[in-house]
Amino acid sequence: MTSAVAERSIVITRVFDAPRELVFDMWTDPAHIVSWFGPRGFTTTIHEIDVRPGGTWRLTMRGPDGRDYKNRIIYQEVVKPERLVYRNEPEPGSEPVEFETTVTFEEHGGKTMLTLHMLFPTAEVRDQNVEKYHSIEGGEQTLARLAEQLAMRREVTTTRMIDAPRDLVFKVWIDPEHLKNWWGPTGFTNPVCELDARPGGAMRIHMRAPNGVVYPMTGVVLEIAEPERLVFTSAALDKDGHAMFENLNTVTFAEQGARTKVTVHTKVMKATPEAAPHLAGMEEGWKLTLERLADYSSR
Repeated sequence: MTSAVAERSIVITRVFDAPRELVFDMWTDPAHIVSWFGPRGFTTTIHEIDVRPGGTWRLTMRGPDGRDYKNRIIYQEVVKPERLVYRNEPEPGSEPVEFETTVTFEEHGGKTMLTLHMLFPTAEVRDQNVEKYHSIEGGEQTLARLAEQLAMRREVTTTRMIDAPRDLVFKVWIDPEHLKNWWGPTGFTNPVCELDARPGGAMRIHMRAPNGVVYPMTGVVLEIAEPERLVFTSAALDKDGHAMFENLNTVTFAEQGARTKVTVHTKVMKATPEAAPHLAGMEEGWKLTLERLADYSSR
């Protein structure tokens, strides 16, 4: 980027723990856009969106103070899932702001590096936009909201080889007297651990962290095929007993001689904004949990 272009630009970059195709869809599908587009406290209403060169995207962003900001965007370039170029043009009743936006989506080993580049007609217009509309802070908040929404749409697969026969590993999973001894990440205990291991059976676990904080969860067994497969839901509850998120978990137990290969596939089915920090650690949580399962089963 030349110095003249840099003076007219705002560039914000963020790496998302999600595949590029999903991040691109979140940026172009109106059903997803309304859940994250805009700074914190803003809501977005989409009036029309036609994601193709020459297509129009019209939306209204409402600020926390109730003020509406109308936007008219014309797509100039659409290369799925790599690149979007569009131009913000004023329309009646909107702010007199005009600039070009380029969004690039780069694949990085299952993650996505997104670069948002806003180019203004002059350096003065750029500076005015930053001062009046807080564009840099707003852009960073917008990408943070996108990251939170992506965390809520995660799917995680975790595998662990365990030095114990399959029948034993399966029993250790479905018997609450065993389950309470290994469930959860390192250092967690389970003062409440209930599991009715049959289709429709309920699960209730209170996980206590090393700092004493208790994280209650509930679930329902959907399918059980001993000793090969277990499917269940799990929901983490907030302090008022409401579900912050609900996951669908599929666990398979594959016999490998005298050992067992355990694979856990977890899909987030629904989540609230408060669930984002919990879901961000979901992959690491399952990894540590399966390590505890392996240690307990091989004793």
